[in-house]
Amino acid sequence: MDKNLSPSLPQVTADPNQIRQVLTNMFVNSAQSMPKGGDLRVETSKVKFKELVQVDIIDTGVGIPPDNLKKIFDPFFTTKKSQGTGLGLSISLTYIKNHSGDIFVQSEVNKGSTFSIVVPIRQKGKALMKDEELIS
Repeated sequence: MDKNLSPSLPQVTADPNQIRQVLTNMFVNSAQSMPKGGDLRVETSKVKFKELVQVDIIDTGVGIPPDNLKKIFDPFFTTKKSQGTGLGLSISLTYIKNHSGDIFVQSEVNKGSTFSIVVPIRQKGKALMKDEELIS
C-alpha cells in the first residue's frame, strides 16, 4: 500500500470505531477487487475552499460496471456471491453520513476505483458527542 498523507490535516470530530470500520471495509473491498495483485493507494487532504477533510482510497482492481455503480451502497447488494453480505458499503455510507460526510466513487472497468470519503473539520466550540474523539 502506498500512502500520500497530508502532514497538516486539521482535526475532525468522529467516532474512531466507526471511521476504523469504514476504512477497513474500503481496504478489504479494494484488496478483493485485485485478486491477481495490484496497487492500493491512500491519500488524505483538506478540500480547498471547504471545511472538509478527504480520504481517497485508490485501487487498480477490476473496477465497477456502470450498472452496479448505482447500487453499490444499497443494503445486501453484492457481486461477491459467497464472500460478502452486501452490507459493508451500506454501513460505511451510514457511518459517514452520521458524521455529516459523504462517500463518492469513480470507477472504470479493468482500470480500478477511487472511493473518496469526505467529513467536516471539527467545529470549534462544538461539544463532543458520546463516543466521539478528536482525530488528527
